[in-house]
Amino acid sequence: MANFLTHIKNLFSPFPKVRSLDGLMGLEKADALFHNLVAEKKVPGLAVAILDKGNVVLQKGYGFSNFENRETVDAQRTVFRIASISKCITGLALGKMMEDGILDLDESIYTYLPYFPKKKYDFTLRQLAGHTAGIRGYRGKEYALNQDYSIKEGIDVFKNDPLFYEPGTSYLYNSFDFVLLSLAIQEASGVPFHDYVKEHILNPLGMQSTFSPDELENTASSDTFKAQFYTKRSLCFTDAAQVNNTYKLAGGGYLSTCEDVANLGQAILMQKLLKKETYRELLTSQIIEDKPTYYGLGFQVSQDSVARKFVGHIGSNVGAYTNLFVYPEQDKVFAVLINCTDPKVQPILDEAIDAVLTR
Repeated sequence: MANFLTHIKNLFSPFPKVRSLDGLMGLEKADALFHNLVAEKKVPGLAVAILDKGNVVLQKGYGFSNFENRETVDAQRTVFRIASISKCITGLALGKMMEDGILDLDESIYTYLPYFPKKKYDFTLRQLAGHTAGIRGYRGKEYALNQDYSIKEGIDVFKNDPLFYEPGTSYLYNSFDFVLLSLAIQEASGVPFHDYVKEHILNPLGMQSTFSPDELENTASSDTFKAQFYTKRSLCFTDAAQVNNTYKLAGGGYLSTCEDVANLGQAILMQKLLKKETYRELLTSQIIEDKPTYYGLGFQVSQDSVARKFVGHIGSNVGAYTNLFVYPEQDKVFAVLINCTDPKVQPILDEAIDAVLTR
């Protein structure tokens, strides 16, 4: 019944009118493209932040954070699921622990997790962070589990399965790698993963509006507003399925504002908090059989739609689709957060980014 009411309400929501792109260039064109994503009902809402040499050139919310309450998106205050951008935060945590001598990325996982079931092959933290360890990906609807698992309980989902391949011989992107990494961080540091990250990464970077699911429910400031999460249907948007991402916080569970995510991107661009040598490790593609995987340690190290180099992450989760693109050569950061399960709009986001970079 609730979903039916959402159907009806968002059918009649006051969507804006489509804007013409004729003659538009640069930021004006990007702004119109973002606006039209809502006007054409491709997404319910999105927040965008673009930084140029550390200066905000666009920070804006478009559309609805909540149809039922007619709440609009605020780029500074609306909190979205950031999906796999979470891996970038975990990558920084790994770098910090490596610098402090708490973790050795080339050490066996069993050094930190002796209770993890033995596999045919050993594998390292570095292989987990670069998705070359052989851990399997989601099966069926595992991506949408709604179980209140702790991180340690979460490994039960996949711990008894064999490795897909001998570690270091292939690449398979997945979030279970990061469940194991976060558990190793917990065991090595002696504190809960989210506490370690908050103290050593989020607080030092001023990311006060970035939360674990539990934090957002229990301790978030009244100045923050959690977006409602949606799934796109043929005629409208419906409430997304209920999920609990707590156990996979490290790989896809954080929630944040677009402003915080853009500031994370700027910190990566400026190589704050960690040493340059550490960033070099995090932001260098892993190599398999003399070919790059286009993935570092917690970071995509790739090229955009027109072959410009970027680091960061694309994220997709239940009720969320996200981009964090950091362009070192152009000194720009793009952060886009959408409150909808993969709405198939990446080509339009690419067009908007290209408009800004070629102006």
